[in-house]
Amino acid sequence: MVSFEELSLNENSPIYLQIVRFVKQKIAAGLVQDKEEMPSRRVLSALLGVNPNTVQKAYGILEEEGMIYSHSGAKSYMSLSAEKIERIYRELLENDTLVWIKAMKQMGVSRCEAVELLERLWKEDLE
Repeated sequence: MVSFEELSLNENSPIYLQIVRFVKQKIAAGLVQDKEEMPSRRVLSALLGVNPNTVQKAYGILEEEGMIYSHSGAKSYMSLSAEKIERIYRELLENDTLVWIKAMKQMGVSRCEAVELLERLWKEDLE
């Protein structure tokens, strides 16, 4: 079953979007498998301490984007193909990189300085 124990909610974005992003991150990291069961909406809402409608909204988005499938009153399961996993990985990678680039530009950091910073931090993190 997909675990949500590591999800730490914040006030920076709507909770339902945080749930969707968390699932996408787990998919991109290879921590979720095709046909893996999702927690029920009620169980997840109790675990996170949020309204069941919030979880329902997140699950609705995941269904619309083809990441999960469920039947009314039945369990929900992951629906993942290699192409879908690659698409999610690229989407997260590009979106997060764009956020970082915009922040650097707003601070007046040059491209060269940003690349140097990235290379230094990348090396430090690996040590």
